[in-house]
Amino acid sequence: MAFSLQVVFVVSALLIFSLLDPTQGDTSSGSFIHSRAAYYPNSDEKGSETGRCGYGSFGAIINYGDVAAASDLYRDGVGCGACYQVKCTNVKDCSDKGVTVVITDQGSSDRTDFIMSKKAFRKMAQNEDAASYLLSQGIVDIEYRRVSCSYPNYNITIKIDESSDYPYYLAFVIWYQQGQKDITAVQLCETKNFNCKLLDRSYGSVFTTSSPPRGSLSLRMLLSDEDGDEKWVVPVNSIPENWKKGDVYDTGVQVEE
Repeated sequence: MAFSLQVVFVVSALLIFSLLDPTQGDTSSGSFIHSRAAYYPNSDEKGSETGRCGYGSFGAIINYGDVAAASDLYRDGVGCGACYQVKCTNVKDCSDKGVTVVITDQGSSDRTDFIMSKKAFRKMAQNEDAASYLLSQGIVDIEYRRVSCSYPNYNITIKIDESSDYPYYLAFVIWYQQGQKDITAVQLCETKNFNCKLLDRSYGSVFTTSSPPRGSLSLRMLLSDEDGDEKWVVPVNSIPENWKKGDVYDTGVQVEE
């Protein structure tokens, strides 16, 4: 993999650039929703490396391993990369802040909205003894809400998937999704004449095309919220003509909204 490109996006004036850590910069005006959460019973402290969002091993380490699989919140892959503040509700054992998790997988267990990494599950507790008790319960009552995702020193990034076959087939996954909006559409554009092609969401955060445009390329990503507000993030610089599988491209963008 090579961090060989910075694709700089021109963003609407309402978009705010940020370097906030998602565990320190939670912002949300939404109400908490009551539900249940479990944890990955057969994993280590972090998340799964085979999640349905297409992150691979990156899905186990993003957000320092505070990750979760989601059931309905997966939303056919649109929910991948979203951040949620999750708090267990047992006042004796649970902290007031809870934990911020990133959705990296799809899954459910006995009416749960989240299956969390052990690391994240334990962080809902007040102390180590309480954490051990939560783990012994397996499934706990929680409340959760969507919060903004931001990452220190990381921009929205794409990784060319190993299934890609230059120049006939292009697949890539989007890392470090930011803000509280979803990436609902992605276009790939020829930088020479700016003809754009809408990509397919293969699954999770993986976007594909069987006939990518030739030459240097740029991306356009549509950010949408639940109220129907939409904004295109428009590229300036190009992805090199000779892109290859395994390469990682830094967009140069931090977005908080």
